[in-house]
Amino acid sequence: MSSPIQLSAEIRTEKSASTRKSGRVPAVLYGKNVPSRSLSVPFLEFSRAYRAAGENTLIELSLPTGKPLNTLIYEVQRDPLSGAFLHIDFYQVRMDEKVEASVPIVFTGDSPAVRGLGGVLIKALDEVEVSCLPGNIPHEFSVDISILATFDDQIRVSDIAVPEGVQMVSDAETTVALVERPRSDAEMAELDTKVEADVTKVEGVVKETPAPASEKKES
Repeated sequence: MSSPIQLSAEIRTEKSASTRKSGRVPAVLYGKNVPSRSLSVPFLEFSRAYRAAGENTLIELSLPTGKPLNTLIYEVQRDPLSGAFLHIDFYQVRMDEKVEASVPIVFTGDSPAVRGLGGVLIKALDEVEVSCLPGNIPHEFSVDISILATFDDQIRVSDIAVPEGVQMVSDAETTVALVERPRSDAEMAELDTKVEADVTKVEGVVKETPAPASEKKES
């Protein structure tokens, strides 16, 4: 169980652009049977909280009045160029009602099939969905790839150890990670040939052919 992270917020009355100029991030708070409220949070304080919490750790949101609110970060909008936070959606939760959340997967260890056989590690999933009470949401799942000793070995969702009180929502048979055989020189050459052939099929790409000798003008 992860401990809640503290974050202060204020009721927002000005437009989003003005909020950002003042060093704060515009946000909205909503939830089940909870009226929507426009808020703002300090940019630096939120940056630290987001690095620590991500989108699956409880954040205690403190407003100027009333008790702190238990929330999850539902969505974050960022500037595609600078990466600056543009807007945040906080979802208020009840501690006695289950929620579904995405939990990131962290891969640990070394795979013998990669180290000893020259295989290529394929990470098919980077997160899984779980259902549990807000206070029980795992911060992350650790997956040890050292059990991938051959090209036939796979790690599936069912292999992830889930703590008590947490139910896995993702399909148990979904592959999390595996190791593929290295491609031979012949396979790589064949792949390059297919790619080159496919380029000529792209709309707008015309492969030129020399004109017949009879059509060439005499100089």
